[in-house]
Amino acid sequence: MKAIVTVVGHDQKGIIAKTSMTLFEQGVNILDISQTIMQDMFTMIMLIEYDSSVSINKLNESLNEIEKEMGLSIHIQREELFTSMHRI
Repeated sequence: MKAIVTVVGHDQKGIIAKTSMTLFEQGVNILDISQTIMQDMFTMIMLIEYDSSVSINKLNESLNEIEKEMGLSIHIQREELFTSMHRI
């Protein structure tokens, strides 16, 4: 299964490291990543892949911890939902 993860917030050290380590610890593979800094705002979009043994709820809880700790906005959305929402 695939999902889209978005991360937005004030630029600071450790955003990529903490996010990617959390995904790794949950057994998630990052297929593609795009990140940029606009003035002092960090933005990142990742396409991730995970199997049925990965709990999306547990993954979301782990990302929420990073979100609170670092003052970020982190969202995860399954690819099929993301694709359906963006069709004409």
